[in-house]
Amino acid sequence: MFNPRIKVLITLLATGLWLIQTCEAQACGRPPLVNRIVGGNEAQDGAWPWQVDIQTETNGHVCGGSIISTGWVLSAAHCFPYPADVSPYRLYMGRYQLNGYNQFEMMSRVKRVVIPEGYSNPQEGRDIALVQLSTPVTWSDRIQPVCLPSADLDFSSGTLCYVTGWGNIQEGVALSGIGTLRQVGVPIIDQASCSLMYQSQSSNSDTVVILPDMICAGYKWGGRDSCQGDSGGPLVCPVGNGTWIQAGVVSFGLGCAQRNRPGIYSRVSSFAGLISSTVPRAQLMGQACSSEPQGFLVLGLGLASALLTK
Repeated sequence: MFNPRIKVLITLLATGLWLIQTCEAQACGRPPLVNRIVGGNEAQDGAWPWQVDIQTETNGHVCGGSIISTGWVLSAAHCFPYPADVSPYRLYMGRYQLNGYNQFEMMSRVKRVVIPEGYSNPQEGRDIALVQLSTPVTWSDRIQPVCLPSADLDFSSGTLCYVTGWGNIQEGVALSGIGTLRQVGVPIIDQASCSLMYQSQSSNSDTVVILPDMICAGYKWGGRDSCQGDSGGPLVCPVGNGTWIQAGVVSFGLGCAQRNRPGIYSRVSSFAGLISSTVPRAQLMGQACSSEPQGFLVLGLGLASALLTK
């Protein structure tokens, strides 16, 4: 007769292994090498391992992006004005110096670009792009995924976040030399305050409406901001335990680092549905896997051992 203890053992092992196989094994938002832009400073090598350099054959560096799974990058829709034509693009992961030698980088062409339905231009919102890589990345200390927010995750006004990229260091002044990745800390600004800032000293030619799928970050007096060339790059916020979540995608602004003109980012949580349906392995905060499957398997093995020894 079939031993019921063996049946329990098989069930426990099968359940534990299934849970492991259906979870994204790679932890997101935690740079393994580091514990811890206009007006910013150079980042440490490996500090932001999800940062992506997006280039075209004719223009070189055009935008930034962030790694969200082995096969997908998050960026801005305006970085891909002709999303059906992906042939000019080259994406570099694990890159630290724009014009220097990057020992640990990987390059991939683009397989396809997914843009939200109805996108027209950044000021009308929906300015994100999901970019599928032709060659999936391999995880390393310098190539890691960033965590993403679920639809109900909000970031409080005043939260100090960081934007990273290889964009202009001043309005009209490009990053020079070897082009080391730069970072700048900017606080989240609530929607009402951001709208008031943009309404002050505005004219009909520069009226900006802050839409629900946008998020603002910066300083009322200016001085620190993302700039041209940072588009598509990540605005990430700390959530404790050394974990970072991407709150925004660099979208647009009026000039760079000007008074009452904070940077405007696409609010990533507004696109949680599109992201999860397009990139099932992207880790949304509240849905990301933890160590529970492995713990379940260990518990299962312990119970199985106890059953077999009785």
